[in-house]
Amino acid sequence: MSEVSETTPQPVQAPHPGGPAPHPGAPHQAVPAPHQGPDAVPAPGAPGSFPAPYPPFGGGAPGFPEAAQPGRTPLAPPAPQGPFAPQPPHIASVPQTAEAGQPGPGPQTAPGPQAAPGPLAVPGPQTASTPQAGQASPGPQATAVPQAAQAAPGPQAPSAPQGAQAATGLPRTLQYRFDGPEDAPVLVIGPSLGTTWHMWDRQIPELSQHWRIFRYDLPGHGGAPAHAAASVAELGDRLLATLDGLGVQRFGYAGCSIGGAVGADLALRHPHRVASLALVASSPRFGTADEFRQRGVIVRTNGLEPMARTAPERWFTPGFAAAQPAIVEWAVQMVRTTDPGCYIAACEALAAFDIRGALGRIGVPTLVLVGAEDQVTGPAEARTLVAGIPDARLALVPGASHLAPVEQPAAVSDLLLMHFSTAWQQDTSAAIPVLPHITAPAAPSTPFVPVAEIAPAAATPDAVAPTPDDRYEQGTKVRREVLGDAHVDAVNDTADAFTEDFQELVTRYAWGEVWSRDGLDRRTRSVITLTALVTSGHLEGLAAHTRAALRNGLTPAEIKEVLLQTAVYCGIPAAGAAFAVAQKVIQEETTPPA
Repeated sequence: MSEVSETTPQPVQAPHPGGPAPHPGAPHQAVPAPHQGPDAVPAPGAPGSFPAPYPPFGGGAPGFPEAAQPGRTPLAPPAPQGPFAPQPPHIASVPQTAEAGQPGPGPQTAPGPQAAPGPLAVPGPQTASTPQAGQASPGPQATAVPQAAQAAPGPQAPSAPQGAQAATGLPRTLQYRFDGPEDAPVLVIGPSLGTTWHMWDRQIPELSQHWRIFRYDLPGHGGAPAHAAASVAELGDRLLATLDGLGVQRFGYAGCSIGGAVGADLALRHPHRVASLALVASSPRFGTADEFRQRGVIVRTNGLEPMARTAPERWFTPGFAAAQPAIVEWAVQMVRTTDPGCYIAACEALAAFDIRGALGRIGVPTLVLVGAEDQVTGPAEARTLVAGIPDARLALVPGASHLAPVEQPAAVSDLLLMHFSTAWQQDTSAAIPVLPHITAPAAPSTPFVPVAEIAPAAATPDAVAPTPDDRYEQGTKVRREVLGDAHVDAVNDTADAFTEDFQELVTRYAWGEVWSRDGLDRRTRSVITLTALVTSGHLEGLAAHTRAALRNGLTPAEIKEVLLQTAVYCGIPAAGAAFAVAQKVIQEETTPPA
């Protein structure tokens, strides 16, 4: 059962033009075995590309390709162990109220770019949203993503339909949709950066037979309101606020890339809310902070086109991309229709995300799933997660890159089904068993009810926040965020007994005291710093601070204006030398990857 929200229900109009064919090969038994040493137990499955397109959707077409795939039978679920008395979460219809300055009660349309739903859309009772002025043309599928603005509960008003929601009040929440039985335990699924909830479409038919699937969009993605989140923790807080409004207290969680980071963060800060965890194409630290901050600089300067153009090579194996041009175009359109400011904020959030030292505190059963050919967050990062999380198991998916749920949907569905069916129990100490495939009966079998409880959690306090950094630790953090890891590492590498005290003084006083004050934002501090360096003639520091200014949000045009201002008040020769230094840095930092 699928639910979306809009005032006037309309059927899905357009059929699918193309996409992957059913997964070839023998029935899948892609399940993770207990982790043994550094090597993963691979998930068997047919690697490679899909030679044929999707069958058409819409107009009462049958379900996903996997549902009618010849030779593939669904996994037999394990027999329930112990009593099962689930208490379904209260899915409240939240009244829609008018924002300040808006006339009348009624739902408010959420601003933001229109997503390209693409060739992975789930068939079922969906509602197409009304096209808006300036709306981007859809990708391979013409079905629009439903949009609606959900206000915080207030005075009683007529109930609104459930489904794709986005809050405008405080605390801000996330745009979401439900699929599956209303009385089933809730499984939350999170997307990757630059994608929408449609990246999980091919898992929904199978998973929604057993769970109430809750999918959400990142801010500014998929037509969601463009309220940027400054950190992974803030995304987690917005997700919990959304679930709290629906009465969902305890849930399973699966997330891809930044979606996995949100799940790991929740397992650390709110361990009583997460029953079981799956981290797909995720990492305890995503690349380097410098890499993601530079990506933000590129988007701020050039827009999202460079990211859209390179998305297919980051997300898919070459064979899959060559065989599936419709899905490649869908991926490109998803990135193009994302709000640039929200994309940049997500890059900043990933730059600051680092839980390597906290992995041992994740206390829920965890599946770490990664494509064997993932070049973004590959098997090395997955093994780091497995080595650090006490109850974690690793599964490699052959023939898949970063978006394994799109490229190898059947294998990923089997892995998630097996993990959440066996690990989502009160007693989670047992390893995940390998269950044999059983031929499906001709008539529909009784739906499997997983052994899980979704009930109000016990009054367990949230994880205690760490003590505040002292001035040196805070200074080190801010210095790295502003100047970059590469610059700070280079300075530290050259420090010796003669200079180390001076470097500590700079870190503690300049960065831990002045740069950490709340009186000015970092953009303004960068403007002042650039001006001071030109005025004093200290051009040896201008390159590092030009790079810092770009990462603090100044555009090349704004830096040019700062230097023109210094030419008037500091002299033409000083400004001319500064232009030469800044020009080189700006070219290096803003040139998109080839």
